[in-house]
Amino acid sequence: MTEKPTEPAADALGSAAPETPRPVGEPVRSPFDSPTEQFSTATVKSDLDTVATAKTDPSIAPTVKADLHKEPPRTDEELGLDPEVPLYAEMKEAITGANTAVPAADSAPTYAFASIPPAPNGGTEPTTRIRRRGDERRGTLDLGLLLLRLVVGGTFVYHGLQKAAGWFNGPGYDGIRTAMENGGWKHVDIAAPMLIAGELGGGILVALGLATPLAAGAVLAVIIDAWLWKQGMAPGFQYKAEKVSVEIESILAGAAAAIILTGPGRLSLDRGRGWATRPFLGSLAALIAAIAAAILTYIYLHGGNPLEGVGPF
Repeated sequence: MTEKPTEPAADALGSAAPETPRPVGEPVRSPFDSPTEQFSTATVKSDLDTVATAKTDPSIAPTVKADLHKEPPRTDEELGLDPEVPLYAEMKEAITGANTAVPAADSAPTYAFASIPPAPNGGTEPTTRIRRRGDERRGTLDLGLLLLRLVVGGTFVYHGLQKAAGWFNGPGYDGIRTAMENGGWKHVDIAAPMLIAGELGGGILVALGLATPLAAGAVLAVIIDAWLWKQGMAPGFQYKAEKVSVEIESILAGAAAAIILTGPGRLSLDRGRGWATRPFLGSLAALIAAIAAAILTYIYLHGGNPLEGVGPF
């Protein structure tokens, strides 16, 4: 009987079977690549017996010697790299070469790695100065608007107190009712309170610069009705007449309209509102509404054509 040749057993820790050549392109593996890999039962049992024997007999110790004279892997085949995958050096050279190419005149410049393009040189291109909100120079404009408001508002308050309380040698409430009734006004019980409220309340708000578009619109409507009333007392244009004149009413109406269109300024209680320094469509709408309200009120509470005998009217 022919005996089967004995195979070298892995009795000692460190003895290993001869290595088989690794196929080209296979990556280098680590013991940690497959932590759940199943090992041979005989190999594990042999390693455990060797460790147990070494504990009882120190002279028998597992010998594990590292081969320090073995050359480290250098080629792609030794490292197990795939020759089809380009190296980092080749990719870097390709990217660098693409960036150094001169772009066409009609194409936008591109930047590698999504980098931010450099900022333009401040010395060659002019920079636009950003105006801050507090940098708006108004000079004496706000002071002039304050003076205008005090004069116009104070004038209306003065006339309102004459009609409401009889101050400053005024006719009082009964006197203004009688005067309006004799002047052709209808519904005097409505017209007289409206006149006093417009002059007194609107004048105070204009002087303070509070709710300016509405307040100036109220005094404008009142003074337009007063202008129409005086103008209709006699034929012809009554601007410079000796007995009845609409000159002061024209000046006050123009000043009230100017306050609506310019705003009260920063020296007012409306200084935080948009219409205080930069009035626009809202103020224009308030002006148109005040003129329309004055005309409709005059037609309903007085009637007649105040421009009779003036030019083509």
